[in-house]
Amino acid sequence: MLVKTKAIVISSLRYQDKGLIVRCFTESDGLKSYFIRNAYSQGKSAQKIAYFQPLTILEIEANHKNKGTLETIKDVRLAIPFESANTDILKCTILMFVGEMLHNSIREEEANTDFYAYLEAALLWLDTHDQTSNFHLILMMETTKFLGFYPDIDQLKAEFFDLSAGTFTNYQSVSCLSSEETNLLRRLIGVKFGGSQNIFSANERQQLLKILIDYYTLHIDGFRKPKSLEVLKEVFA
Repeated sequence: MLVKTKAIVISSLRYQDKGLIVRCFTESDGLKSYFIRNAYSQGKSAQKIAYFQPLTILEIEANHKNKGTLETIKDVRLAIPFESANTDILKCTILMFVGEMLHNSIREEEANTDFYAYLEAALLWLDTHDQTSNFHLILMMETTKFLGFYPDIDQLKAEFFDLSAGTFTNYQSVSCLSSEETNLLRRLIGVKFGGSQNIFSANERQQLLKILIDYYTLHIDGFRKPKSLEVLKEVFA
């Protein structure tokens, strides 16, 4: 079936000499994997490799056989070219980390237009704003809404947060954050991209990043800590 859709590049992997395997989160069909036969060829087709950088927003025309195998792309172009996200070193680092995090998190092979719309809007916000030091934390927290384990905030003022249960509680167990860590997470909940980027210190961002990585690890089978985590920590130290 020939499909025209927007797609956000999640990851790409070189295959043999000239090929590329690309995972995209598509607006029409959720997560899809594509084989780009001549991504590294000389000539006109060589331009293709530039399209498949992490979190690039594309418009593609693709053949979807929906048989669990690699699909093919007939035509591709940039849907919304980035202005600064691919050239600013801080934003490039954020994109590298977020791309890895999404690669290790998204398993949906069906349409989720709300999630797609959120990711696209978030990436465009990153591209057009200068103060972005909380971006990765906010995106990780908001993404849990779409992945199904956003914290239950019915008892938001309780002293502890149970990472395993995803709830706030007054009874501390082995899977609970400390009171200080719980307060830090509570402060993050509800923070939006347009809010002040100075609400957390560098040390608090590091703590929150660890908390969120631990939270994802508990709630997503096989979740792997992104390799770019240490680079991100250095950039925002």
